[in-house]
Amino acid sequence: MHPIIRSVALSAAIALCAPLASATVLNFDDIAGPDDIAAVPANYGGLDWSGSGLSVITSEQWPFTAHSGQGRVTTDWIDGGPVASTIRFLAPTVFDGAWFAGYSDSSVRFDLYANGQLVASSASLQLAETPAFLDAGWDGLVDTVVVASDFQATYVMDDLSFDSAAAVPEPGSLALLLAGLGLGGAVRRARKS
Repeated sequence: MHPIIRSVALSAAIALCAPLASATVLNFDDIAGPDDIAAVPANYGGLDWSGSGLSVITSEQWPFTAHSGQGRVTTDWIDGGPVASTIRFLAPTVFDGAWFAGYSDSSVRFDLYANGQLVASSASLQLAETPAFLDAGWDGLVDTVVVASDFQATYVMDDLSFDSAAAVPEPGSLALLLAGLGLGGAVRRARKS
């Protein structure tokens, strides 16, 4: 294989695999505080948690089972009705979802926003002691995720996962890449003839 074509093919493979390499999972295990509870830092994991009202717990508490490790987040322990916790991304991001456990008489869902507009809502997940994954149900870019629940302090969230938007190629870039590869193949065939 010609060195230039090999170089282009390697670059294309790296560019196409970049979105897969950018996955981030926040497991909250590195946050600890007195009495096994601590507020999520405002800039934890490169996200803005300042409007979330979420705290990390690390002690075992039924039915708040962690999916991995010991750290997981829950809403503040304030009496009241439905609750919504807002998490903001610093740049447009593809949000995958998170693991939840909690009281079986409650449910959670995600509301996803881009530029202040609601773009999607996930299905509702009925909670249980055994953690279950709630898929965001949307593959587009978002800048805000709201975790909505029936009641406060009825769930824990663990292993929040998302993909950096910077690594997601524009459709036009992908088309140009494929056209360049096709042109490189045509030139190689022409040289062999």
